[in-house]
Amino acid sequence: MRFSYSEDQDALRRDARKFLEAHAPMVRVRAAAETGGFDAELWRRAGTELGWPALAIPERHGGAGLGAVELAALFEETGRALAPIPLLSTVCLGATAIAEAGSEEQQRAYLPRIAAGRAIVTLALAEADGRWDGAAVRTRAEATADGFRLDGCKSMVLDGHLADLVVVAARAGAALDLFVVSADAPGLSRRLLPGLDHTRRYAELTLAGVPAERLGAAGAGARTLARTLDRAAIALAAEQVGAAERCLELAVEYAKTRHQFGRAIGSFQAVKHRLADVFVAVESARSAAYYAAFAASVDDPELPVLAALCKATCSEACFRAAADSIQVHGGIGFTSEHDAHLYFKRARASQALFGAPAEHVERVAAHLELS
Repeated sequence: MRFSYSEDQDALRRDARKFLEAHAPMVRVRAAAETGGFDAELWRRAGTELGWPALAIPERHGGAGLGAVELAALFEETGRALAPIPLLSTVCLGATAIAEAGSEEQQRAYLPRIAAGRAIVTLALAEADGRWDGAAVRTRAEATADGFRLDGCKSMVLDGHLADLVVVAARAGAALDLFVVSADAPGLSRRLLPGLDHTRRYAELTLAGVPAERLGAAGAGARTLARTLDRAAIALAAEQVGAAERCLELAVEYAKTRHQFGRAIGSFQAVKHRLADVFVAVESARSAAYYAAFAASVDDPELPVLAALCKATCSEACFRAAADSIQVHGGIGFTSEHDAHLYFKRARASQALFGAPAEHVERVAAHLELS
């Protein structure tokens, strides 16, 4: 079993870092944060020049046919850069759901567009209570002569204001199903939600008799959602590792150059200990994310508990790294002009995405029959 990237995977990671350093400096991230958390030109280049949207899509549908480990390598770098592109929503939510549940005809209709970077796709699951849980879905699907009509309201839809296609979780009778909705469908309204992290935005979607196409077979929604969310949680965890690593780097750089009482603050034992503890947390999170990505790549039956474990571990490590980076920077770290401020907001917002750490710890405990 590998606990590090292969040569090809590491080359993917290095190329991603080089591209993002050149084309997604913090000045562009900040500019995108002011306009809906989206850099359209960066997204276009990521699709046409690097093929990121195609990375995990099967080759028969125009993709690269790679897997969870390659995605982890990429997401480490997008997390490090706070890249303002809809990669998580499109690749790990929308495309994964379509690939998991869609018929061959549906996959041929949607996946090549996604792989070519011509469609932004997301998943609409959470509702008013904010739960990333199929059991909480109340949106209704009514069968009609030409498909289905959806009624309900979805909240916290990642990149929902940008998406060309939305995969919506809804109930057709007692069964939980997934449905594909076009962004320009009649009866669909979208509202950008206020949020803590402006580098990644969410929307509220209201569906009033919206025409929709059921994705795959009836009753397959719960299983598809579970598999999709597990894989998305692992990608997000890898992103959190990258962000946490960058927070640690910022803090170490500052500790070496900031002088107080005639010496660098990094020479004080209290600062050394704080940074050493962050380093341990980041490396532990990295191990958890790598192991879960490997498990996803081989479809390990223990994947649900491993995904929960790595999401909880990486969420906590990222938040600790961001918070301690601000502490090391002192007053300047609290200002909106400093990069540490952006990482702190991303860390806090990412904790709640796909479920808070405590929810994932509870999943692990239930698996171990401790609760």
